[in-house]
Amino acid sequence: MELYQSQNLKIHNSLSGKKELFKPLNEGRIGMYVCGPTVYSNVHLGNCRTFMSFDMIFRYFKHLGYKVRYVRNITDAGHLVDDGDDGEDKIAKKARLEQLEPMEVVQRYTIDFHNILQKFNFLPPSIEPTATGHIIEQIEIVKDILDKGYAYEKNGSVYFDVAKFNETNDYGKLSGRKLEDMIANTRQLTAQNEKKNPQDFALWKRAEPQHIMRWPSPWGDGFPGWHLECTAMSTKYLGETFDIHGGGMDLKFPHHECEIAQAEASYGQSPVRYWMHANMLTMNGKKMAKSTGNNILPGEIFTGENSILSKAFSPSAVRFFMMQAHYTSILDLSNDALLASEKGYHRLMEALDILSSIVPKGVSDFDVQAWKKTCYDAMNDDFNTPILIAKIFDAVKFINLLKDGEKWINASDLKELQNTLNAFVFDVLGLVDKSDNADDSDKLSGVVNLLIELRKEARDNKDFETSDKIRNQLDALGIQLKDGKEGTTFSLS
Repeated sequence: MELYQSQNLKIHNSLSGKKELFKPLNEGRIGMYVCGPTVYSNVHLGNCRTFMSFDMIFRYFKHLGYKVRYVRNITDAGHLVDDGDDGEDKIAKKARLEQLEPMEVVQRYTIDFHNILQKFNFLPPSIEPTATGHIIEQIEIVKDILDKGYAYEKNGSVYFDVAKFNETNDYGKLSGRKLEDMIANTRQLTAQNEKKNPQDFALWKRAEPQHIMRWPSPWGDGFPGWHLECTAMSTKYLGETFDIHGGGMDLKFPHHECEIAQAEASYGQSPVRYWMHANMLTMNGKKMAKSTGNNILPGEIFTGENSILSKAFSPSAVRFFMMQAHYTSILDLSNDALLASEKGYHRLMEALDILSSIVPKGVSDFDVQAWKKTCYDAMNDDFNTPILIAKIFDAVKFINLLKDGEKWINASDLKELQNTLNAFVFDVLGLVDKSDNADDSDKLSGVVNLLIELRKEARDNKDFETSDKIRNQLDALGIQLKDGKEGTTFSLS
């Protein structure tokens, strides 16, 4: 029996606004689509948080024994600067400014995206399709929507007719908006605008002479609308109806709302059973934005080359920080928050090291099975990683008591505790043991042990000023010395 068969997982469905018991369309199999990046710049830390949330969800599904087809796209065309139907393509604009081919821009920032996610220890998706690789599929959907009367062509562009669609469907059901209210709060179209109504959105746009990203179509040279690519790729690889569609909260309207409309117009049925949305990442209590300077790139956190944080932080410390908030909650990044998370991460890794050297004996003072159930209960409650981490630290407290000889554990419980912690810490949360980075760990140990030796020489020579200086400066760097009968050891705080 697979593990998922004994678990009752509930997921917050953005479409209903409620937590619902998760039942996939096909027993033991899950189809999940997540909106990926528009690759015209270095990946934003806030986007990393969204992708990390769904990496954790992907990991938990796999841990439960599901076979998951996880599709995360790359947007390499069609996303205009104002996120609407006007303006310049984001990638084409970057190419023009840097005097590059658009696909050079795409290649550069796709590589950056993959490198950053690899540092964060993401699992790769099952399929990573691109918008430009699915132009034919997008054109076919536009033709189908036109044939069914939910779109109209104007001067080589094709627009989705929201008012027509809303006569038989509910446009706005995901975001909770009413078309009547949207119409009432919208300015009238200018004479130059091709749309029948301001709410209509582009399925296909005519390419002006200066537009360098263009493809032939039945309506002339042009390019697909931003929303269309996700409908084409998700349904191609997961079917006309699939289990989960995820993305950032900012995509709920209009992007995901338009995806629903396109799919219902073309296929006559709702495309997604569970809509999931991850919340935003702020910094020092404010929205992250390049224009205000309140912004930091993941690579700048890893190297410490920035004017915002006091030091560099490892990818696992940052990942641990992000896992300490529920994926639907706003998370605020700050220097103090990262320092606290780093300290907690090191405590956790040290506890796992200690556990590996514990010798079982006596009767267990810890109900491992009851504790294990609380870990699954947390994850089954809409992937509640902050509660899971709290439960993990209950085990950390017990491990430290085992080390001090104040508690005992028998062999079977010890094995169960080790296996469960490894599963949740490494397989589900996706953290990396700091000892896995052996080269850096060995270098650090070598430097600290040299300083310990110099401190011992200073103490033997009664040079207590130098001895105290070494201890205090190491302590300020988060390296604590512990003097014992067997000599001096150190730990990272």
